[in-house]
Amino acid sequence: MTAARNAEQTPDWSDYRGVLVVVEQRDGEAKKVSWQLLGEGKKLAEKLDVQLIALVIGHEVGHLAQEAIYYGADKVFLCEAPELKAYRTRPYSRIAMKVIGEAKPEICLFGATGTGRDLAGAIATHLPTGLTADTTELDVEPPPSRLLLASRPAFSEKMMATILCKQYRPQMATARAGVFQSLPRDAAREGEVIRIENAMTEEQIATRVLDFIQERDKINLEEAEIIVAGGRGLGGPEPFVMLKELADALGGIVGASRAAVDAGWIKHEHQVGQTGCTVRPKLYFAIGISGAVQHIVGMSNSDVIVAINKDPEAPIFQTAHYRIVGDLFKIVPAITAEVKKKRGEVKAYERKV
Repeated sequence: MTAARNAEQTPDWSDYRGVLVVVEQRDGEAKKVSWQLLGEGKKLAEKLDVQLIALVIGHEVGHLAQEAIYYGADKVFLCEAPELKAYRTRPYSRIAMKVIGEAKPEICLFGATGTGRDLAGAIATHLPTGLTADTTELDVEPPPSRLLLASRPAFSEKMMATILCKQYRPQMATARAGVFQSLPRDAAREGEVIRIENAMTEEQIATRVLDFIQERDKINLEEAEIIVAGGRGLGGPEPFVMLKELADALGGIVGASRAAVDAGWIKHEHQVGQTGCTVRPKLYFAIGISGAVQHIVGMSNSDVIVAINKDPEAPIFQTAHYRIVGDLFKIVPAITAEVKKKRGEVKAYERKV
């Protein structure tokens, strides 16, 4: 009786195989998080010995299907139609559910963006299945369980919770940008592109997109290659002017720790960390930042980390590649002056050439 009861309680998911990544795009340009998820999805697919599948939806986005193959996809479902030029929940979710119904992937991944969260939530509700939001770690248990281990910060960012979806398929998760590493673009890769039709006409879609209003001067930490971030050690909002001068000289943008944002010294859009943005720049300055765990998680994947702090025992130094112990109010202006000098020498050389 016990064996029979367990058999009834354990669904048969043998028809569900593969890892699906939904490629997010706007105006024909893919979000970087899509390629990052293909990189992570490839690892999961290899562990499960299945194909990595991509889904591209939009208008005149066939080139992105080929790009998805270059970034690791084995198979791409492509749906193009004028009605799909701008994202709208209903047509996009219907197409995604159609693909999921045909391909039967065991895992579906989305970027934790405004669009990704909306689309994933709509799909999970209609299927129905479970959805783990804003994951920062992904892994799978080996067969026979094949469970997705989707981890995210919990309990006021003090612990990591790993969430499982045992009773439904596909297993779904949204993941933050900047957390995972995309694979090198390989233009020699080949894969299969499967075109699917959009079944919804414009008249069947309740919403209309009239216009997109771009916010001016809005920073984008997730896309930045150089970030100069400040923390509690700055002592107030005024020193962020000094950090901006260094950021401008380097061609970067200003970031901040949670402590600086909570103190009201700088806007939340500058916050780096689990409760802010997860970033992966080529160069990251951590200035007057002690190195709380929630901040480290948000920037530890940076290519080069330079930490400036007066406390030689500051936890940030354990993560930094270069450590400068001293008065930041003397060190930062000195670095800025040297950067400007070098930049001036380069420009002078360019003029001579």
